[in-house]
Amino acid sequence: MTAPVLPQDDLASLEAGLDALETHELARTPRWQRVLSAAWPPAVAVGLLLLVWELVYRAGVKPTYALPSPADVGTVLLDQLRDGSLLEAIGTSVQRGGLGFLIALAIGTPLGLLVGRVRVVRRGIGPILSGLQSLPSVAWVPAAIIFFGLGETAIYAVVLLGAVPSIANGMVSGIDQVPPLFLRVGRVLGARGISSARHVLLPAVLPAYLGGLRQGWAFSWRSLMAAELIVSSPELGLGLGQLLDQGRLLNDMSLVFAGILGILVVGIAVELCLFAPLEKRVLRRRGLLVGK
Repeated sequence: MTAPVLPQDDLASLEAGLDALETHELARTPRWQRVLSAAWPPAVAVGLLLLVWELVYRAGVKPTYALPSPADVGTVLLDQLRDGSLLEAIGTSVQRGGLGFLIALAIGTPLGLLVGRVRVVRRGIGPILSGLQSLPSVAWVPAAIIFFGLGETAIYAVVLLGAVPSIANGMVSGIDQVPPLFLRVGRVLGARGISSARHVLLPAVLPAYLGGLRQGWAFSWRSLMAAELIVSSPELGLGLGQLLDQGRLLNDMSLVFAGILGILVVGIAVELCLFAPLEKRVLRRRGLLVGK
């Protein structure tokens, strides 16, 4: 039985109706309202946290040297900002973390492609990558110190061992989710080997791979803090981990909290300025964030 042929005008109306169903018309909200709606929930959460902190401090649950007030921590934080110590520590740690993450990216991406596409390699290396990902990064610090000594190399070794497995496993997870039809169509169109990986696999695995990158950064940042806490030497300069250790040695909890706040600020800034916009762009190009 043949399907009825619609007149040209009816066909155009039908296409317009389908497009209208798939298009989400959103009222244009002023920028200040969007900023306000995004800013007030975290601001309220931070305010409640500070209020609870102040109440616990006033209740005298712990001595003041163990639990300083928010005002005391704020004073130390301002002092550290004025003399440049906190900014120096943040700059040193961000430089180390960024360089370590880029090296991990260069190693983990091809490694993930290899493990995801070659069955024998997956059987041999796949379980090792999963085991390394679940291993706490701080466990590598003593071995790195013994092998490389007290220097930058030991710190970068710990960062790489923490980040590479996450990036590689993110790539493997994305490859496993690629429909086989994509690869067959790519082969029909002549995409094989490196060409298939570049034009078929990488675009298809991008959302899962981006999740692996986000996790890889989190692992590299945590690994860096663990390494800086233990690998301490005057030649290494002042990082956030060394600042935390300095606060421990001085028994200065306010300085410790200032270092923790610096670590949190860097983590939130990288998420908001790098990974969140990148994720939105990828999802928008796939039609999953229409109008957002």
